[in-house]
Amino acid sequence: MKSIKRQKRVAAVHDLSGFGKCSLTVALPVLSAAGIETSALPTAVLSTHTGGISGYTYRDLTEDMRPFIRHWKSLDLQFDALYSGFLGSFEQLDIVGAFFEEFKTKENLVLVDPVMADNGTLYKVFTPEFATGMKELCKQADIIVPNLTEAALLLGQPYNPGPYTHAYIEETLLRLSELGPEKIVLTGVYFQEEELGAATYDAHTNTTDFIAVSRIPGSYHGTGDIFASTVLAGLMNDFSLNEATRIAVRFTANSIMTTYLAGTDHRFGVNFEANIPGLLKELELV
Repeated sequence: MKSIKRQKRVAAVHDLSGFGKCSLTVALPVLSAAGIETSALPTAVLSTHTGGISGYTYRDLTEDMRPFIRHWKSLDLQFDALYSGFLGSFEQLDIVGAFFEEFKTKENLVLVDPVMADNGTLYKVFTPEFATGMKELCKQADIIVPNLTEAALLLGQPYNPGPYTHAYIEETLLRLSELGPEKIVLTGVYFQEEELGAATYDAHTNTTDFIAVSRIPGSYHGTGDIFASTVLAGLMNDFSLNEATRIAVRFTANSIMTTYLAGTDHRFGVNFEANIPGLLKELELV
């Protein structure tokens, strides 16, 4: 009989949108499908996500976050990874920073997806000062997963719309690692117009890797959350940073292609669900 490994547990700090696949409605199914117990620390509840949809409701859960954390601590919960995404305020940055300090161990992993900007523009709900606070949170991480816009904000440099050179991406990765994280996954990387992918840097081994797939027309909501959650799923299943990132690039691209071919409204998110069987094969879980 095949031996059963101890189930790993992740704490996911994200918002929850009732409609529109992103944040917790992506992180929970992706990580759970990958065999990982996932505990949710919600930062806000919305009727829909905010990308291209108006009239949504928004309930800030800042006041609930500290009681969540205190209760978890009283239960002596242990986590194999702490994973943060969208945070709605400076106060939430402070709360999550304290959460990391409280639950970080020598054995677990802290992954920060510094969700705050894309396509050269800071999201409307944030100010430039928020980027400074996010930079401080990233210093506590073992791995960060910014896009090129977020990387520019973290480094205090102008946004470069690309295409990029290998030298530019390598310098950006190195400078991001100097903030504190040992591992960097940079998204939105491309060296020619017909491709899109990611780049990784591991300071421990001083290695860089580039992963690209054919670019698919359009812009799709929630793909950053799918990508970051899949990277973490790979790492939690003992794949290397490069292997986990390659799996995440392929899974995200396949999910976008499924949605593109179906002609689904881009605002609704991508059909990652149909591609989970393929993901589990890549993760060697089936």
